[in-house]
Amino acid sequence: MAHAAPQGPRPGGRGPGAMMPGEKAKDFKGTMKKLLAYLGKFLPSIILVLVCAAASTIFSIFGPKILGQATTKLFEGVIALLTGTGTIDFDAIAQILIFLLCLYLISALLSYVQGWVMAGVATKLSYSMRRDISNKIDRMPLAYFDRVQSGEVLSRITNDVDTVTQTLNQSLSQIVSNVTMMVGVLCMMLSISPIMTLVALCILPFSVLIVMNVVKRSQPYFQQQQEYLGHVNGHVEEMYGGHVIVSAFNGEEDSLATFDKLNERLYTSAWKSQFLSGMMMPLMNFVGNLGYVGICVLGGFLSLNGTISVGDIQAFIQYVRQFTQPINQIANISNVLQQTAAAAERVFAFLEEDEEAPDTQQPLSMDVVKGEVDFAHVHFGYVPEKTIINDFSAIIKPGQKVAIVGPTGAGKTTMVKLLMRFYDVSGGAILLDKYNVKQFRRNDLRDMFGMVLQDTWLYNDTIRENIRYGRLNATDEEVLEAAKAAQVDHFVRTLPHGYDTVLNEDATNISQGQKQLLTIARTIISEPKILIFDEATSSVDTRTEIAIQKAMDHLMEGRTSFIIAHRLSTIRDADVILVMRDGDIVETGNHEELLAKGGFYAELYNSQFASPDDEAV
Repeated sequence: MAHAAPQGPRPGGRGPGAMMPGEKAKDFKGTMKKLLAYLGKFLPSIILVLVCAAASTIFSIFGPKILGQATTKLFEGVIALLTGTGTIDFDAIAQILIFLLCLYLISALLSYVQGWVMAGVATKLSYSMRRDISNKIDRMPLAYFDRVQSGEVLSRITNDVDTVTQTLNQSLSQIVSNVTMMVGVLCMMLSISPIMTLVALCILPFSVLIVMNVVKRSQPYFQQQQEYLGHVNGHVEEMYGGHVIVSAFNGEEDSLATFDKLNERLYTSAWKSQFLSGMMMPLMNFVGNLGYVGICVLGGFLSLNGTISVGDIQAFIQYVRQFTQPINQIANISNVLQQTAAAAERVFAFLEEDEEAPDTQQPLSMDVVKGEVDFAHVHFGYVPEKTIINDFSAIIKPGQKVAIVGPTGAGKTTMVKLLMRFYDVSGGAILLDKYNVKQFRRNDLRDMFGMVLQDTWLYNDTIRENIRYGRLNATDEEVLEAAKAAQVDHFVRTLPHGYDTVLNEDATNISQGQKQLLTIARTIISEPKILIFDEATSSVDTRTEIAIQKAMDHLMEGRTSFIIAHRLSTIRDADVILVMRDGDIVETGNHEELLAKGGFYAELYNSQFASPDDEAV
């Protein structure tokens, strides 16, 4: 059965999530295995990269040996000139140098191909990881985002993915090149002089010891660096998102103090990791220089004995330098791989988080839904040990206007989240026209709802596109009709650019009431079957509330509507009022019936209007 593609969240849907604090890389080997498995889709390109890297290195390895032959020819020619027995054979030297040039050109070409292909692999890997994380976010339960900081999610999709892709781009081919270089150079050194090779290898244990110690000490700091980078990002995102509240409550100093504390830890871990990894090169160069001294002394002695030519000495010294360079680079790569493992583990940990229960394999069509809602003995708790909705039961007929009222914490908004399957009930069931909501695909189910919340959500685009977000294929005429129905058209036409006015990031260039009207227009254009208004008028003045109420009345015509309100004056004309207290429905009826009962609703209503400032319950 074909289904319409989801058109994105409805207005007032879930906002930025939050993220678990960063974790240390606990399993380097396991993480690298996962990363290699993830790279399997790029295997042909990676094999090409590795072949090109190895071939390029092999061609370059022969360079010093061939250059040594040219040096020997030149030395022999100079000696012949000095002794009068011959001249310098420039033709032979020229042939050697031309051959050497060809080798270096081939090596450079292969290196270029390797770099070009690897750049493509790294870019595709970055795209693939970010796509998988984005898709994962869509499959995550809302409960996950209730317990983590959104800055941590952003850190994983930006910093951690960048760390993985950049280091792989720089390190994967280098590993092959350096290993090939070490093996090839060692063979060339043995072919020149086994004795001098043995002396050169004496520096290897010292180099390995240096690498092991530096990596051992630097690895924990690289892990801490990734962890606190996520903490800092999370704090900055959270404080920036709520900067108005922070300023209103004079929380700047506390925020800065927290930031300074996190930033200090990030600085300390980053400084120590970079310092320790930076010590490696100087130490390796020091050990390498000691090796050069021994090789030069031994080479001079062997040359005097006539067992080695001058060109071979020159080639061997070049090979020794080439032999130590891969060791240095592999040492640096090992540090980078530690950082990569820490970042990759955070990415894979997120990708392995528990997801929402999968949709049914045989979903029902939304055509069967007319608007009847049945809460059948619903039980629910955000955590298993604490139930906050106890045996909630109610039957809502199609087209009814239903108000849900009660004190803060009674479970009003929770019922709406259960209805839209942001959470699943712990017991009982929620039925739409006698069908369990679990029999529908989540996207289809949510596409049927229109939400207008107290906290408006508008994005950085024109007013026209913000309204069209409710139904992305809506025409400009339909956008205009929705705007007029939502009482938006008049104020929009007073703006300098009308419907082409671009809202800034926080939509601060229009008022709160105007934002609310825009979200209602966006809901109107989505043509929902069921409406949810969650404190839609609580943050506006009385005059704006009247305009919003008119727009809401137009929108609710013929549709099942749920209105969550603290201002009881706004729900007097509701067909049914559900009065909730501690997760239970304690009273049901219309406004007049509930007042006549003199029960909890009457108590709420009278206490609200007894206060001159219309205090919310």
